[in-house]
Parts: sequence; C-alpha cells; structure tokens
Amino acid sequence: MGRAIDVGSVCVKTTGREAGKKAVVLEIVDDGHVVVQGTGVRKRKCNIAHLLPTGKKLNVGKNVTEKELNEMLAQ
Repeated sequence: MGRAIDVGSVCVKTTGREAGKKAVVLEIVDDGHVVVQGTGVRKRKCNIAHLLPTGKKLNVGKNVTEKELNEMLAQ
C-alpha cells in the first residue's frame, strides 16, 4: 500500500470505539493489517487504513507489556 507504518510506529486510530486514541504497531500481519496496542486500545489486529501515523517511533517488540507501552506513550 505504500504507507510508512513499521513496527514501533505510533499511530492514531481513526475509526471504531477507539477512534482518536494512540496505538503502537507491534507486529505486521500482512500488507493491509497490523497488530496494535496502546493507551485505551486493547491488543488487536487492525486495518492500516484505519490508522493515521504520527511520525513518531518507539523501540518496542511484540512481547512488550501494556504497562511498559503506556509509560512509553506518556513521554
């Protein structure tokens, strides 16, 4: 799709009940889907068309805990 979404990219969800909340990409599933988690966003597969990249990037792995992720996003 040509989008600049990589593991660690901080994004804002644009649709659904979690719209407007920040999430971090933990894993790339395929060309159109990633696994995200963040403050107020539970860990789940998400369509990249529903994400707006912020340009910020965190150094995370897919085994990061929710607490660690929330602390990184708060900075």
